[in-house]
Amino acid sequence: MDKFRMIFQFLQSNQESFMNGICGIMALASAHMYSAFDFNCPCLPEYNYSYGMGILALPPFVLFLVGFIMNNNVSMLAEEWKRPIGQRRKDPAVLRYMFCSMTQRAMIAPVVWISVTLLDGKSLTCAFSVNLQLEKFGNVSTQGLSQDELIRLLAKIPCKDIFDGHAVVSREAAERYLRCISQAIGWTFLLLMTMMAFLVRAIRPCFTQAAFLKTKYWSHYIDIERKLFDETCTEHAKSFAKICIQQYFESIKGEMCHFHQHHRVRHHSKESEEDAKGDDDKLLGITDQEDMNKVLKNWHQCKPPLNLAKPGLLNGNGCAKPNNTEDKSVNSRKTLVAYYSKV
Repeated sequence: MDKFRMIFQFLQSNQESFMNGICGIMALASAHMYSAFDFNCPCLPEYNYSYGMGILALPPFVLFLVGFIMNNNVSMLAEEWKRPIGQRRKDPAVLRYMFCSMTQRAMIAPVVWISVTLLDGKSLTCAFSVNLQLEKFGNVSTQGLSQDELIRLLAKIPCKDIFDGHAVVSREAAERYLRCISQAIGWTFLLLMTMMAFLVRAIRPCFTQAAFLKTKYWSHYIDIERKLFDETCTEHAKSFAKICIQQYFESIKGEMCHFHQHHRVRHHSKESEEDAKGDDDKLLGITDQEDMNKVLKNWHQCKPPLNLAKPGLLNGNGCAKPNNTEDKSVNSRKTLVAYYSKV
């Protein structure tokens, strides 16, 4: 149990590994869903094509949407896209990188479903059985059947139990032919998807390495900044609620003294004062509901600029000068605290 907990904590700390794990689970789930799915072709000319192509296209679309829903970066991307510019401009390249990254992960489960469906061949056999050329598999004379009767007969090819036209067409040969075509399409589709994934993941950074590193860095920064902001807000809310509760109980201390001993109340009051002093540091000077609402509104409308270097530490090229006495790697949590203090 401890090993699973450690793995889960590692995946939570590493957003990319966590999302890759989710995509792998969804891919396995899609393959298991298809194996557990009871495929029943209607074997009617009016419904075969709709049923077969629906099984091939509709579940992958649902899995694609589920892949976006399971991705935590969807809300972050929408927030970054719709937020006012304020003091921090929006980089379209970063937004495109985030969207492409989410799309690539969301496509894994649909690709697995389509590949498994095509390799199995039932869907294509059901959809295109009425389009078979009878000259290749049966009697050309059609045993005196009309065109409508022949189409209804061909529609029954996927259904072994109700097929009754062995004298007209060889069902086994027709079904094997359609499955062969379906498997060829499935392997071709899988090969194309694999090559496309290779091109996107391997070749793209080679041509635009600087731009790729820049967009990747700032996409990670947006994710980390949002997490640290949520953690800071959680700590502030916890301290705010704790002090409010302590002040409430202190206000009714006189009434509670009638039911408790005086020395016990004094002991608890001293402890509450010490706790309140420790929580005052986490409030960062924001002790009013309206002030907190203003801080949250300003964070959304006018985020602080991403310029942490001091003016005196910049050289002519705009790069930071080396300074052995001061560490210039500023933590994102300190940035959020400084922003709270200014407001």
